[in-house]
Amino acid sequence: MYRRAGFLSLRGVVLILSLLVCSACGRSMPPQSEFVLGTVCSINLFSRGTPKRYERLFRRLRALEEIFSVNLDYSELSGVNRRAGMGRVAVSPELKTVLEASFHYAEISGGALDPTVGPLVSLWGIGTERAHIPPAGGIEAALALTDYRELTIDEKGVSLKRQGMALDLGSIAKGYAADELARLCREDGIKRCIIDLGGNIYALGGRKGAGKSLEPWRIGIQDPMGLRGDYLGILKVIDRSVVTSGVYERFFEEGGKRYHHILSTKDGMPVENDFLSVTVIAEKSIDADALSTALFALGREKAEALLASLPGIEAIFVYSDKGIRLSPGAKALFELRSEQYRLAGD
Repeated sequence: MYRRAGFLSLRGVVLILSLLVCSACGRSMPPQSEFVLGTVCSINLFSRGTPKRYERLFRRLRALEEIFSVNLDYSELSGVNRRAGMGRVAVSPELKTVLEASFHYAEISGGALDPTVGPLVSLWGIGTERAHIPPAGGIEAALALTDYRELTIDEKGVSLKRQGMALDLGSIAKGYAADELARLCREDGIKRCIIDLGGNIYALGGRKGAGKSLEPWRIGIQDPMGLRGDYLGILKVIDRSVVTSGVYERFFEEGGKRYHHILSTKDGMPVENDFLSVTVIAEKSIDADALSTALFALGREKAEALLASLPGIEAIFVYSDKGIRLSPGAKALFELRSEQYRLAGD
């Protein structure tokens, strides 16, 4: 199951996280935004923002879109999907890297995150004007084509075993893109910036404190039951990516019921468990991106068990009873601000 119905679909996307930054921070050029990767992507280079630097970063995003898009007919990923059932396809090192990472997370999550979920995502169309409840037969047929174990990745290329299968990297590719932008910023000597790819946040360095000291960036975590921009607490991070998956991100309603975009690879329906949202904090955005979806789909017990096996990964679990459970490392980073929620143990 994937957080987004088609990674690069042309649709309105709301931000998962509110960025709370000091208004006194000096900058030579305002933050820049562009619609790319299927969402509004914003970059704030603060005191080192120049037209040349911003153009370099957005040019990189546009290049990545032409690799990973499922909605551009000429993208590299679309070319692989057209060759499903026809043998191996040679792919670029970048596509191979992201597919290998996606396959890894499919394995450790037991298929909760599956890169071959394309037919199911396309069938539901959540996040597009054609979102609807598919007929049972359609869901069954899409599920039959969803199985990461029928994806082969090796030195000769990539292959999908059966015709009709399709890759969708909507739960991992923006994380890779955020990591790439952070790498380019470091290469250019930029020590402080915020990269926001439609809610995939990469906080590079820290914000200016007193004198020459750096203080953590303050990232607001969306209240999944509140209005857009309402936050339940604040994360304080330096050199970390923060990504949230939740039932409030994209959905449609029919017959008085909400159908959200995080789809189960078990029954083909929107995931139903006691999570409202899962926020992952990691050094690499590709990890935070993939794991926020995988952990959400797994549910409480399996998600907490998987998280415990992943060193360096922290998480904030928000449950439907308004309880919040923090991983050990997240306890030092998170400050609860909403009286509507309670921390586990309180």
